[in-house]
Amino acid sequence: MSWYRFAVEYVDARWPQLGGNSRKNMAKTLTATTIALLRAKPTQFAPAAVRTALREWAFNTNRRPDSPRDVLAILRWVERNSLPVSAWEDPEKVDQVLLVIDTRLDGKQAAAWSRKRNRRILNVAVKYAIRRRILRVNPLPKGKESTAVTKTTNAVDKRSLLNPEQAAAILDWIRRRPRGGKRLHAFFATLYYCGPRPEVAVAMRVEDVTLPVPGADDQWCELLIHTATPEVGKQWTDTGEIHERRDLKGRAEGETRTVPGHPALTRILRRHIEEEQLQPGDLLFQGEFGGILAGSVIRRAWRSARKAVLPPHVFESPTHRTARL
Repeated sequence: MSWYRFAVEYVDARWPQLGGNSRKNMAKTLTATTIALLRAKPTQFAPAAVRTALREWAFNTNRRPDSPRDVLAILRWVERNSLPVSAWEDPEKVDQVLLVIDTRLDGKQAAAWSRKRNRRILNVAVKYAIRRRILRVNPLPKGKESTAVTKTTNAVDKRSLLNPEQAAAILDWIRRRPRGGKRLHAFFATLYYCGPRPEVAVAMRVEDVTLPVPGADDQWCELLIHTATPEVGKQWTDTGEIHERRDLKGRAEGETRTVPGHPALTRILRRHIEEEQLQPGDLLFQGEFGGILAGSVIRRAWRSARKAVLPPHVFESPTHRTARL
């Protein structure tokens, strides 16, 4: 069996078990691996076209039957020129594949988390081949040899942290933004005071917020966190929607958590709910036309605020480049 044919069958077997982001990451890893396991370079096709044909069509169970004619031509060439799965028995070929999945398209080494994820995805695929008796043994590095180049840490990079003055200035700039500034201000203030992931915050409903009675001595609020709606792209979801509804990352299915909110956030959310005339079942943070708040809007607003408020040398630094307050 050719590696390409095996990879396609493997994707189909795993597809129903995976969420959108996992499907997308699997397709990316298998694309790089498949190109590394070709007998020759596809000189008659542009490299980007080959990667797109594999990533977006061959390794997408839902879209493959509708592949355009030009994509089918590329995939037929790939299948004819794909090495057999037995190529994994050659240690030199294994090293070549690992080098490819550890390297970005610009030739630089991929981030540690990306390298670790790619190797994990490939390891699961190889184990599947062993269960199917297509391979006899797992040729990938094991033990310390497998983790020596993929060390990661959960420690927070202190260079990326905003100080209170920077955070206040950015939030104030966003609040004064002409288009949707007040809605975005409430959203980013929630990230700052409570620390949820953006995909968790955009999934919150008004009923998930417990606000104290105005005038009460204790003005701390509570946020019930229970759902995430990551933006994965409609081609990777079963519903055809851009966002996918998921349980909280790293937690058991259906698990929730309650997060306290500073009195300053209580004031912001109370005013936000009143001004937007939101009802309990409504999304707490909505887009311009009432739907889910788009990731592109979040990223654009955050980048503009950083550029407007921070000095150039700080803007170019790691200091909160992403909206993960």
